[in-house]
Formats: sequence, C-alpha cells, structure tokens
Amino acid sequence: MKNMLRIGTRESQLAVWQATTVQQLLRDNGYESELVYIKSEGDIDLKTPLYEIGVQGVFTRSLDIALLNNRIDIAVHSMKDVPVQLPAGIVQSAVLKRASYKDLFVYNSDPSFLDDFNSVATIATSSVRRKAQWLHRYPQHRIENLRGNVNTRLQKVKDNPWQGAIFAAAGVERINLRPANSIELDWMLPAPAQGAIMVVCRSEDDACLKACAHFNDADTALCARTERDFLKALLGGCSTPISALAEIKNNILYFNGNIVAPDGSNKASVTMQATVQAAGSLGLNAAGEILENGGRAITESMQHGNR
Repeated sequence: MKNMLRIGTRESQLAVWQATTVQQLLRDNGYESELVYIKSEGDIDLKTPLYEIGVQGVFTRSLDIALLNNRIDIAVHSMKDVPVQLPAGIVQSAVLKRASYKDLFVYNSDPSFLDDFNSVATIATSSVRRKAQWLHRYPQHRIENLRGNVNTRLQKVKDNPWQGAIFAAAGVERINLRPANSIELDWMLPAPAQGAIMVVCRSEDDACLKACAHFNDADTALCARTERDFLKALLGGCSTPISALAEIKNNILYFNGNIVAPDGSNKASVTMQATVQAAGSLGLNAAGEILENGGRAITESMQHGNR
C-alpha cells in the first residue's frame, strides 16, 4: 500500500469540497492522502462560452495529464464534466453516492413571471442544455452567458439586471451557498450524471483501485453509466443539449431522456424502465428509441449547423 495517496483537484471551493470528501472517505478506510491543486482550462478562461472552447474535457484534461505523468494518484471530478470516453490509461475507480440531480433557478426579484410562458426575461447560463430546455419552455426569453465558479456566478447574478440564472443544486448545496431566493426546476431534466462525483486513477494502479472500491456506490454508478451510455450513443458531450436521468426504485431502473434543439424549437423524449439486473443496455436502447422518434432530425440539424 502507498504511504500517501495524492488527490488531484481543481482549486475552486466546490472542487476542493469534493476532493476533501474523498480524502475523508479514504481516511475512514485506513488510507492517508494529500491534496494536489491543478488549474484546468475551464478555470483559466472564464469569458468564452463553454460551447466555443471545446468543452469536452475542459475541466478534466489538466488532471488527466497530471495523472498520466504520475504527479497525482487519483483525480476527483464532477461526473457530468467527464467525457464519456476516458483517456487511455485512466479508469473509473469509484462513484460517490449521488446528491441532488436537479437544476436550480436563482432569481433576482419576484419569480412569478415563470408562470407566464409568454413572459419576456433575461436568464443567465453557460450550459447549452439548460439554454435549450429553457427556450423550449420560454421562447420569448433571452439567454446571457454566465461563466466562473459557483461563488463568481452567484455574485454575477447579484451584479447584473437579469431576472435570474440556473445552477446545479448539488453544486451550491455542497458548499452551503444555496440562496434563499432560489427554486428547484422540477421540469428540467439534468445533465447525465449531474450530482454524482467520479474518482479516477491509472488503469494499472491496483492499490488505488482497491482503496477507492471501499466507497463506490453501486446504484449511483449504474444510474450514471446508463445516463452516460445514452449520451455516448447520441455522440453527445457537455456542449450538446442532451439530458438524462436514471433512478432506482424497488429494484426497477426508471430512465427519462431528451434532446432539445439548441434554440428550443424542437424536442424529442424517451422513457424506459428495466429491472436492475436487466438494465445493462438500457441507456443504449433508449438512445436508439429516441433517434427513431424525433431525435435523429434534431441531431442532424445540429450537425448541419456546425458545418
């Protein structure tokens, strides 16, 4: 066993919270560790919209490089930020029990305008998924780009004349920053694996794989894998408006997924279920079904638009 495991993390308050949580879980199982801070591309460029800077891996690449160069032993990520295809030589070693998967609307004034689907408002988010779902529901609204860590984005909401902005509930709740002026968006389907934390290590590092196996949550891992299978089959990433949620209740895995045109003009949805034992290919099956029921037209229109 290694004397001291090196945990790679970004420097934001949320990332450090996640890494410290893993550090405590390791300690609970008899492993000592230290945090190693590494900047990501997503932390350095805080102005360019994520979909313009090649968001696939923008928050994970620097940690992947540090892992492969043996500067760290494990890396901790918000799972929704991790590309569906991990780099060669890196494997998932644990998925922590999921926190809230919901999106949260932080508003600046009376939120009653949300009841009027023809209202006019300005909403901030850097997520193309959130933008697409929001515009599908509120076609008259204007979307502003919002970048930065949780603390920075919350301050920007206060400093700008927007009606509000969208956040991941887990992100603000984990560091006790959820404002009183916020509501959960029960109608908005989350990003695949939103609310889950993934730990990765080098594929040949048996010691780290063994250490992390102690706190892997099998149910969360299965749900997140199903959602990410759906995403992968649709050739999507963080920069595509694909949403998915898998939940286990009474040994049944219930899956909901959708894909929405970036401008909100079109939407395709799918709902499936299977027993936990038979759920291995559910995400792939759901992707096939949604493509046959309106999803292919949306993905093809997006591909044409990117040429």
